[in-house]
Amino acid sequence: MAGVVEQRSIDVVPDDERHGSAVSQFTLWLGANLQITAVITGALAVVFGANAFWSLIGLLLGNLLGGAVMALHSAQGPRLGLPQMITSRAQFGVRGAVVPLALVIVMYIGFFASGSVLAGQAVGELTHLGETPGIVLFAAVTAVAAAVGYRLIHALGKIAGLVCALAFVYLGIRLVQRADLGALLADHRFGLPVFLLAVSLSASWQLAFGPYVADYSRYLPRHTSARATFWWTLSGSVLGSQWSMTFGALAAAAAPAAFVGHEVTYIVGLGGAGLIASCLYFVIALGKLTINILNTYGGFMSLVTSVSGFRGQRTLSPRGRSAYIAGIMVAGTAVALLGKDSFLTSFKDFLLFLLTFFTPWSAINLVDYYLISKERYDIPALSDPAGRYGAWNVRALTVYVLGVLAQLPFLATHFYTGPLVAPLGGADISWLVGLAVPAVLYWLAARRDTARTVAPGPLQEEPSPAGSGG
Repeated sequence: MAGVVEQRSIDVVPDDERHGSAVSQFTLWLGANLQITAVITGALAVVFGANAFWSLIGLLLGNLLGGAVMALHSAQGPRLGLPQMITSRAQFGVRGAVVPLALVIVMYIGFFASGSVLAGQAVGELTHLGETPGIVLFAAVTAVAAAVGYRLIHALGKIAGLVCALAFVYLGIRLVQRADLGALLADHRFGLPVFLLAVSLSASWQLAFGPYVADYSRYLPRHTSARATFWWTLSGSVLGSQWSMTFGALAAAAAPAAFVGHEVTYIVGLGGAGLIASCLYFVIALGKLTINILNTYGGFMSLVTSVSGFRGQRTLSPRGRSAYIAGIMVAGTAVALLGKDSFLTSFKDFLLFLLTFFTPWSAINLVDYYLISKERYDIPALSDPAGRYGAWNVRALTVYVLGVLAQLPFLATHFYTGPLVAPLGGADISWLVGLAVPAVLYWLAARRDTARTVAPGPLQEEPSPAGSGG
């Protein structure tokens, strides 16, 4: 089991433990996106007013834009050999990184919860235990798989990618047999606000992967091409998400009353009854298992990173690892059970709310890595509050806050709508502001801080003996 169960946590992956190729990013992100929550995301564009034709175009545009940002984060993994969020210490300080980390942990718990609601329905039907026991059982299996770690995650991605792709081909054929595809796409009336909503939904879907995408590329050999990592990640994530979202948008347009609020039962009913229905329930659970493991694993990494910034701990015992993962599971399961009856509206607002906080983080992280630090970090200093990056970087934290605040006038959610939304016809462009404003402000602020941003020669790493960490 020592070769299967992951031993490392937030410590650097040494060269002699690196393995795989960039193609693994395609299979993982294809499998992670061919799943029911992505279907729901695509459906939301239609549910909230866009026609099918412009929904599909808007969703594709958002997937490409958000996916490009997400894939730029993925390319950091082979170069640094570190989980994604620990690199935030280079921008925000060893302890200051806890600010975006806290929000990332909320994201993981929220996505764990939303995925558990949908998968729990499938597991409950498959096992005849009912929805609530299905949610709990699914959460427990997710936690066990996350504890095994990196190798199992990638193996599940390959299996889910193949199984779910076959299922979606079958479901697509069944949908076309029931619905008149030409009629669904015949309405070409364009509405800017709902079109931008479609773009925002899919962009937020992709951007939400940013805080953990390098977690799953950090074991790739250091010589792995950054370009290959970028393109394989982008293609897998965009293909999987657009495929799922297209199905969701068309299903919502074809049968809004039957689909909305009954997504799992509609999909299974579309496929058939008996053995086919059982297989589809299994496919839904498998697709959600893959992505929920990512959320649990990412939450575990973020918690360890947060705590270690104050305690100086970089390795973790198996017992500690299990405790962190159990904490994420319990919190996510509780949210799932409390929120399962108002899922659809809550999830739409949750996605757009997340976007407000993670676009500034992505902008700052990418500008710092690619433009300021030139893809070189002083790795030992990432664990030293008295080192190059300091404990708290007030400039970066200020830029981050300004990036969040700059979006508020343009934000449109159920619980808050900014004053500039109405003049724009109800369109939400907050995520574009959230990328541009902090990117420019951080570049202007950080390029003057040469003592912090110019890495001392080649990339520095501390040697890490095999088997250390957790």
